[in-house]
Amino acid sequence: MDDDWERRIAEVQAGLVRSGDPVAWVTEADAVESAMRYPGLAVRGATFGVVARDVGDDGPWRIVEPVRCGMPQEARDCLQSRLFFRAKDDTDDPAVRRELIAAVKVLERKPVDRLDVLGVRYRVVRADEFTRIGDDGLEPPRPTDPEPVFRVWEGDIPHRSPDDGALLAPDRSRGPMSEALRFGMRSFSYTGARYPAAVRRDSERAVVSHPDVALLPVAFGVVEREGSGWLPHGSLLATPHEARQALYDMMVDFWPHMYKWDDAQREPYRRAGELFRAAGRADKARVAGREFRICRVERMVRFDPDGPEGPRPSDVDEYGPQRLHPRMDEDGTLHHEE
Repeated sequence: MDDDWERRIAEVQAGLVRSGDPVAWVTEADAVESAMRYPGLAVRGATFGVVARDVGDDGPWRIVEPVRCGMPQEARDCLQSRLFFRAKDDTDDPAVRRELIAAVKVLERKPVDRLDVLGVRYRVVRADEFTRIGDDGLEPPRPTDPEPVFRVWEGDIPHRSPDDGALLAPDRSRGPMSEALRFGMRSFSYTGARYPAAVRRDSERAVVSHPDVALLPVAFGVVEREGSGWLPHGSLLATPHEARQALYDMMVDFWPHMYKWDDAQREPYRRAGELFRAAGRADKARVAGREFRICRVERMVRFDPDGPEGPRPSDVDEYGPQRLHPRMDEDGTLHHEE
């Protein structure tokens, strides 16, 4: 461990001691126990989102589009829509709208990953998603992970992204174990024949070109055992309960409607869903020969002195830039016929 990282971890430990916060101590002990029970890492791959900060600002980047897109162009499309609706709904100033429309037109034509608009610097960022793994499989939620005060299971429940309101910077750590994880992930790169050679080369280069690491907020998701691996279902969510509620909804409502199951097919999933719900904080469910789990997901973004890493040459887009919305005049008039 180099001197800088020894100093960082020592500072975090000293801060923990000074705070005397019993919750922080329990959370840290929980992290230590988890690291021993789940010592390995299972890597899912890259996800993409959008961050921003004011031009000239050297502080943390704020996440403005959740880091959950499967390819860079999805994140660019999110930024295009963000700027379009800002021009449509959030201003009456023709000059402001004109600059926003100009940025939208750029995103319609080019796969740009950096864009300055109205004094704000936007970037498409790349994250690596991973989960701890042990003999029992993927790491489930920890006892100290946040849960809602009131657990709701039914109805049209708005799920929050774990990235809502999050700030991203390498020096924003959460404790000694978090800082140790950041240090360990500095040297992380893709290895093994299942990754194409170009992906491995880009990953090795990123260790040198973007040597620092920032951790995104912890997230939770639903996975299904598939042979020796795990298949994710749905989006990453902010709390374990939201992931449990999502699995319950999949079993009792979403999958039956999506696949047009008859009563005989629905019934085992309905029973399994109700048993899962009755258990309150269960993290496993089995039905019709299938095994589902709630797992804890971590993500990292690499940094160089200029900021967060963007897409790599080997990151694949299935489609390119395109117009997503009607043409807009600077007075806000939309032209749907074009």
